[in-house]
Amino acid sequence: MTIILDDISTSGNLFPFGQVGSIAHIRIGMLTILERWQLFFRHVVLASESPVTHGKTLTFHADIVPSHDMLKSLASGNRQNEEAFITLNNAADIFKYNDWALRQDFEILTAGKKSQPIPKEITAKAKDNIFIEEFTDIESCYINAEAGPVYISEGASIMQGAMLRGPLFIGRNSLVKMGAKVYGATTIGPSCLAGGEIKNSVIMGYSNKAHDGYLGDSVIGTWCNLGAGTSNSNLKNNAGEITLHIPTFNEPVKAGTKCGLLMGDYSRSAINTSFNTGTVMGVSCNIFGKPPDKFVPNFTWSEEKYDFEKAIRDIDNWKKLKGFEITEQETTSLKKLYNQL
Repeated sequence: MTIILDDISTSGNLFPFGQVGSIAHIRIGMLTILERWQLFFRHVVLASESPVTHGKTLTFHADIVPSHDMLKSLASGNRQNEEAFITLNNAADIFKYNDWALRQDFEILTAGKKSQPIPKEITAKAKDNIFIEEFTDIESCYINAEAGPVYISEGASIMQGAMLRGPLFIGRNSLVKMGAKVYGATTIGPSCLAGGEIKNSVIMGYSNKAHDGYLGDSVIGTWCNLGAGTSNSNLKNNAGEITLHIPTFNEPVKAGTKCGLLMGDYSRSAINTSFNTGTVMGVSCNIFGKPPDKFVPNFTWSEEKYDFEKAIRDIDNWKKLKGFEITEQETTSLKKLYNQL
């Protein structure tokens, strides 16, 4: 059987995410949407890649996040739970449903597995709700899993004095810095730096929020960097409903009363940047100076248009800090996006 994820008709739903790569690569909970399907099916393909299929095919929109009951039923040939999923209607739904996704993923990723022992120097509550993979480096810290599970991946490091509350996922090779305060429901993807105060947010991967400052009810894409002291507001002063200005929607999006920063891939903020409630920031932006508008278009250099060659050079410099280089495919995708401005 082949699962086809329709990432074409749904590609604009989750702006600013899914503009460079497929929306199936969006991380929610502990896994990307694509990885979640791949846990149960050998052949999972994207409609945007003109895929080769094997045997019977089933097609699903790529903006749905299937429950594990749904995946198990489909894998066994039973379509009884086929509608057991959530739909990501806009980017704010990523942090809104992250609690649900974290609990789903913890259950399936720990099934039949045994956690590494919790180090003696750690103060831990609800130890049965904490799972630690091999080859981690966890110094004296505080982990409270009473409100939800905590999963610490292989190669992750947690420095002394960090205070962690579940539900929480710390991805492979990520570092939680000294004195960090991380509240659930939070996802820190692979190869990230996490510091300061973080609450109910998703950092998808290879991104840095390494210093003091507040990140709440937010989603940060891949290869992003938040400068020291960067903070976002997640609640209006009148506690009213937050409106998101997203160009792929005909009308403003109502996001509820809590919504912080939605930052697209390859974007950065300078030291002490302040983001207003419900800020939507596009791909490959570099923000410094005064607080930005609540909508920041793709390839913005402060208040100007980012020169493309400089943008690519800067992205490559940031990727090299983690031992990577920008790929030809990334450059091609970014050039296509740039030409749409």
